Amino acid sequence: MNLKVEIDDNSGFCFGVVFAIQMAEDILNDEQHLYCLGDIVHNDEEVARLNAKGLEIINHEQFKKLRNAKVLIRAHGEPPETYKLALENNIELVDASCPVVLKLQNRVRDAFNDQEKILIYGKHGHAEVKGLVGQTNGEAIVVESFEELDQHELPQKVQLFSQTTKRTKNLYALKDKLEKRGVTVDFNDTLCRQVSNRDIQLRDFVKKFDKVVFVAGLKSSNGKVLFDVCKENNPHTFFVSSKNEINRDWFKENDLIGICGATSTPQWQMEEVKRAIEAL
Repeated sequence: MNLKVEIDDNSGFCFGVVFAIQMAEDILNDEQHLYCLGDIVHNDEEVARLNAKGLEIINHEQFKKLRNAKVLIRAHGEPPETYKLALENNIELVDASCPVVLKLQNRVRDAFNDQEKILIYGKHGHAEVKGLVGQTNGEAIVVESFEELDQHELPQKVQLFSQTTKRTKNLYALKDKLEKRGVTVDFNDTLCRQVSNRDIQLRDFVKKFDKVVFVAGLKSSNGKVLFDVCKENNPHTFFVSSKNEINRDWFKENDLIGICGATSTPQWQMEEVKRAIEAL
């Protein structure tokens, strides 16, 4: 079909994910086995690659039963209970929590210790959000959508924090909605700039192409956010979680195609998708 394909230079793993995967691979090269508490990255194909090297993903129920083991904490971070349990059960933690997430956890904990009411804008059940709520003994209010504000009896004053990968415009809109309801907001812009800057970069990138293929894992929150950004700025954007999902009917002869991805999308996967498109 004579398709011309270009990969976005700014897409791919953020530094927090690079750090966690590098730590895992270094240990696996020496020891051939390592537990990881939850998916090391929200990308099934990358998890499968690391699983083949000896990375064993466990959930929190399995973690509670472990004794005398080594366990990696992924970039999303963990609540204080995880560290307490590790101490009790002689578990060596390899802490690959992202520095941006750790800084956010500290800010939430400090605000809570100062008797502030905490409101967190984030995805319910997300690992990072669980880690943040854990800093408040489970007392923080979590809202995923503006509509959820109606479900809570909001205090007169809140400290507003956000999961690091949410959209900038939505966080600021939430602040405005709270203030319009008469809530005094101590505002903390806790978004990861490496992620929020991609929002801006992608707007320019996708406009250059006839079609865009966005590559991300189905579990990736950041992937959903950035895919929406791409779709808003180029309606001819398609989501794939593997090269097998590429549809020849999306493309026309001589199309110029851009490939981009989430902060949890490995470079090798985008290159696989590029080769698959070029082979059509």
